[in-house]
Amino acid sequence: MAAASYKRGSNRNTCTASASPLQRASCYRCQRSWLFLWTRFCAPSTIFPLVQLAIEPFESRLPSSFTASPPLDSLRRIGSIHTMSGWGSWLKGDSAAAAGSGAPAASGSNFHAITDTVSQNALFGPLQASDLEWTCAGGFTTETQTWYSFLEDGSFATSQIIHSAVGLWYPQVQMTFKYFNPKTGKKIWKSVNVTKFAAPPSAGAAGPQGDKRSSKAAEFTVLFTTTEAGEDKYTITANLDADLQLSWSFVRPAATQGWKLGAGPKGGFSYFGSNLGSPEGYVIHRFWPVAESEGHIISQGTAIDAKGKGMFVHAIQGMRPNLVAAKWNFANFQAQDDKLGRVSGIMMEFTTTPDYGSVAEGANARESLTVNIGSLVADGKLVAVSAATRSAGSPASEASRKSNSFARHLDPMLDQDTGYQAPQAIEFHWQAPLLDSASGKGDVDHKVEAQLKVDLGKPYPSSETHGLVDKVDVLAEIPYMVRKLVNYVAGTKPYIYQTLNPATLTLTLPEQYAGAGKGESTSIKGTLFEEHTFISG
Repeated sequence: MAAASYKRGSNRNTCTASASPLQRASCYRCQRSWLFLWTRFCAPSTIFPLVQLAIEPFESRLPSSFTASPPLDSLRRIGSIHTMSGWGSWLKGDSAAAAGSGAPAASGSNFHAITDTVSQNALFGPLQASDLEWTCAGGFTTETQTWYSFLEDGSFATSQIIHSAVGLWYPQVQMTFKYFNPKTGKKIWKSVNVTKFAAPPSAGAAGPQGDKRSSKAAEFTVLFTTTEAGEDKYTITANLDADLQLSWSFVRPAATQGWKLGAGPKGGFSYFGSNLGSPEGYVIHRFWPVAESEGHIISQGTAIDAKGKGMFVHAIQGMRPNLVAAKWNFANFQAQDDKLGRVSGIMMEFTTTPDYGSVAEGANARESLTVNIGSLVADGKLVAVSAATRSAGSPASEASRKSNSFARHLDPMLDQDTGYQAPQAIEFHWQAPLLDSASGKGDVDHKVEAQLKVDLGKPYPSSETHGLVDKVDVLAEIPYMVRKLVNYVAGTKPYIYQTLNPATLTLTLPEQYAGAGKGESTSIKGTLFEEHTFISG
């Protein structure tokens, strides 16, 4: 298969934090920064139809020389294309499931959660080579590969590549890097719009040819290899700026299997839309629950040792931007325990918007659903994969379907920065069949359980939030009037909370487990990085 390759000119001009608004408005990177953040949730394309709606009431009053200008004409044409393909309906509130419409919603479910599709004894889906290949899909699709690591000095570092298809526009590809040292307060954040992206790397590039698990751009190279010992490895080299270079690698130990939810080519996919034969969109995640990092991060000429413990996730959201999810929760717990060795707890949870879910007969709105997937590793081996579905409005006392796994926000408090009721603590709970590594089947009669609670402090002011890495206003860089239009018309106000804290995971293994700690509950001290994201109210 031919490499997916995109070339675009670049502008390396940057401005400082003290630059004037006019200077920032003319800075290429400032213009693009909001677009990158919004791209993370598949949503830069909302701007085009919104611009169309914004100019229509005033178009007759504008000089013909302005309305006929190439930039505005291009935006209008793109907006029209998106409206014809369904964008107009969600922007103008035509959805039958819209709150307050009074019209009965369509019967049945128009969301097919993978957590309801796969039986509890078949949750583990082994990763095939194709699962980690770049798809570089078109339409409205965001594809990411993200590597996380807790470094030995207590710092946190993450690299991410984002491939975003925005309708008929040229795909955008970014590489980002974040570093945070909670002891010194040092933060590094870089986002680079890359050029000459190719997956697999073009002929003549270092590393294996034709392997779409590898990728290359003018600014970075990511090579996927497998060692003789059966360990999969990503080697990342990048020159993101004059003051930041990366040379680090992530290795998945052969003993720790990667996974998706459910086996086969359809494993892991949750589908949106009533017709499974022609779905409107999908979401999928594939994980390495454990990875060992090493190498160096060069910041302002100083080398930071990148040896640490982490994970990797390959995620794809193939869906119109405002309809993927209303909120997300993500947990990444890593530890080295004296008794249980290498331990990991991973969880990814999202809640659908009211446009997608189930509906009772005669009801005038759909009920949003929460999808929860995760895994547990003990002694360096995958011991459980979890999957649960629950109605978003269910009381906390009600167990999720099939498995009582959940992420629960506790003691919510109004954050005056965001307008959301943000948690002062979060509880994560895993419940899953014990995994037989030989057969890949789960023993539904014998469960592995784990729980973890993290105290986050007050969400406002930010100085009182424990371990706050970032509180990101995704639309912050958009001009004020456009931002208000997005908030009002699309009902979208995305904020991402990221925290890094010490945490204790209590892991309970059944008697049937063959390793240390069987029949016991063990408290394991480690580190938790978590994200809780609000996209719409």
